[in-house]
Amino acid sequence: MIRSDAEPHQLPQQSSLSFTQGFLLGQLSIVILIGAFIKFFIFGDPPSSHTPTASFSVSTSGSGPSHHKRAPSLRHKPSTSAPATILAKTYYNTHAHQPESLDWFNVLIAQTIAQFRADAHADNAILTSLTALLNGPQKPEFLESIKVTEINLGEEYPIFSNCRVHPVEEGDGTGGGRLQAWMDVDLSDAVTLGVETTMVLNFPRDRTAVLPVALSVSVVRFSGTLSISFVPVSTPASGGLGDLQGDRASGSTSTHTPTSLAFSFLPNYTLSLSTRSLLGSRSRLQDVPKIAQLVESRLRMWFEERCVQPRMQQVAVPNLWPRMKNVVEGEGGMQQGPGLRERDLREEARREVEDERRERDGQGLRWRGGGRGNYEMPGPMPGMMVA
Repeated sequence: MIRSDAEPHQLPQQSSLSFTQGFLLGQLSIVILIGAFIKFFIFGDPPSSHTPTASFSVSTSGSGPSHHKRAPSLRHKPSTSAPATILAKTYYNTHAHQPESLDWFNVLIAQTIAQFRADAHADNAILTSLTALLNGPQKPEFLESIKVTEINLGEEYPIFSNCRVHPVEEGDGTGGGRLQAWMDVDLSDAVTLGVETTMVLNFPRDRTAVLPVALSVSVVRFSGTLSISFVPVSTPASGGLGDLQGDRASGSTSTHTPTSLAFSFLPNYTLSLSTRSLLGSRSRLQDVPKIAQLVESRLRMWFEERCVQPRMQQVAVPNLWPRMKNVVEGEGGMQQGPGLRERDLREEARREVEDERRERDGQGLRWRGGGRGNYEMPGPMPGMMVA
């Protein structure tokens, strides 16, 4: 009887023990799962990518410490197959591609010329500028004050067409080259400039003879082939980004020149001019052929010495990176803190302008400038150097 009474009391102890073991085992398994998740999914190494990517090569010394490693150079070395690569990636076949009409380019050029004509006629700005230019220090001594009597900027627009791209090899023997675009241009208009002056003979005494002269020259038609190409940037032969920054900081002269746009005309151009002349005050001579030949030859010489191959004009391409001095905000962009925001923009623009000025001074570049509204033209005006 005693054994039968003790057996029922052992069953609750076994059930309680099994419940505790199961609870602890479940908690332990949850802790292990959380630890494994944190170890392999959060603190684990990322999977390596097998896709090929461009990398910078770092040159190290044979036995030197790690801090003597040379910084990677960000200066891209020009490849001899750059033009061919560009043509291949843009699917442009120079032998099979048809010439383009450039209708969209004609619209942009027409808008630019229309705006230029509107700005030139505002407040007689072009009249004042030309008068100051013609009466500048390059005016011959035997001419008195020159007065502009007629200005006509025309009403038509040039038409560009038949554009084709050709690779051009450089003549330095390195095998490099650049891409050159040829396009036909045609303009039929009447761009006219008329002036009046007086020729004075000061020998053997002052104002021995005086001859009034009135001259008017019009460009009636111009047609030719325009050649446009980008001259790539030239950098020093050795050294990377760190060397270039060191030169700028020290103020030393660098051979770095910006990318420029080169344009010229082929020699087979056509320039039709119309020249009218009037000499004398009482017995006037009108449209003297010799004067017309002299003026036209001077104009052609002036044009060929500047824009006809093998000569060309190079214009530096402006920096197209986003700059603070070029920021223009809309009407609602200055609502919050306008005074502080405008002051920050002005300060940032001022710093950028000062950095560019110091860079230009350090490179030793020559800049032609003048006061506001002072226009300068390279070389003397044709027709002014009369023997």
